[in-house]
Amino acid sequence: MADGFWTHLETLIAGSELVIDRPKGSAHPVHHDVIYPLDYGYLAGTTSADGAGIDVWVGSSSAQQVVGVACTVDLFKRDTEIKILLGCTEDEMHVIEDFHNDSDMRCMVVRR
Repeated sequence: MADGFWTHLETLIAGSELVIDRPKGSAHPVHHDVIYPLDYGYLAGTTSADGAGIDVWVGSSSAQQVVGVACTVDLFKRDTEIKILLGCTEDEMHVIEDFHNDSDMRCMVVRR
């Protein structure tokens, strides 16, 4: 059953344009003290819980495969989302967890 979930995510990515709107090292557009530790973007033509495209973290692995999802709860925005982890190493997945486990947001990574 779980394999079907990952296969569906892979299919969604394969049929979507990946837009990196926050490259590694860039600042958040509103909270300028928040710096993105990895490339971060979204899948064009998709919809997530916040009404925007599905979020994607892109790691350094040359095999751009879905390796997990980050499940987030944001008390400030009062929403939950999943963010796809594409080509992330184990260390990068820890960096993503740490990035989201700040202030009003909490995150748990589900590994493939």
